[in-house]
Amino acid sequence: MATPFVQGRLREEALSVTIKTECRHCAKPIVIEMDSELNYKLLEGPVNPLVFVPFVDFDKLAERSIIDAF
Repeated sequence: MATPFVQGRLREEALSVTIKTECRHCAKPIVIEMDSELNYKLLEGPVNPLVFVPFVDFDKLAERSIIDAF
C-alpha cells in the first residue's frame, strides 16, 4: 500500500493511514495517524518519537509519483 500522501495525490482526494509500530529502544507500541497533507497525530507512544519523513518538496514535485523522482 502506498502512503497516504502518494495515494491522495494520485487520486486527488484526502486520505489518511494509521501506522502501528513499536519503539526500537523500549519496544513500547507507537500508533501514528497521518493524512495526505503529511499532518500527523500521535495516538499512542512516547511524547516525542523520532520519525523519518523523506526530504521531498511535494509542492514542486514534477514527476507523477515520488518513485519517479528517484
